[in-house]
Amino acid sequence: MKKEALARVLEVCSYAPSAKNLQPWRLVVVQDPAIREALVPACRGQKFIAQAPVVIAFCGKEEDAYSAMGGYWNSLAVDLAILLDEMSLAAQSEGLGTCWIGAFREEEVKQVLQIPVEVKVVALTPLGYPDEEPVRRPRKGLAEVLYFDGWGRAGS
Repeated sequence: MKKEALARVLEVCSYAPSAKNLQPWRLVVVQDPAIREALVPACRGQKFIAQAPVVIAFCGKEEDAYSAMGGYWNSLAVDLAILLDEMSLAAQSEGLGTCWIGAFREEEVKQVLQIPVEVKVVALTPLGYPDEEPVRRPRKGLAEVLYFDGWGRAGS
């Protein structure tokens, strides 16, 4: 992977939005092949984790995020999801592929990457040049997911 392309993807950390602009994220960028291989069992045997030249772990502490989102919950997972999405778009513009990894065992990932106990691992993503074009999966139609002016109200 070109270092310049990776740098442009990682630069998104400096401008992605977060609740109250707290930027509660910390990313672990894994390039070492042995460490990527060690992540495979922690990621439920997904072998492509080791095949990608880079794996990024999206982490943070809940105490560093906005604590009253919706009046009752913490923004860490949402902030990290926004960052991962923004980085995925930046990666695509560089010709790179990504995949949201939610199937992992957090304690095992923490052990492999030496992440402190108080830090949450929210997601991982491999990053690299795709060697195939994925088959597009079916999506729900807009009429199934959009309401207008109140819950359950179909648009016209």
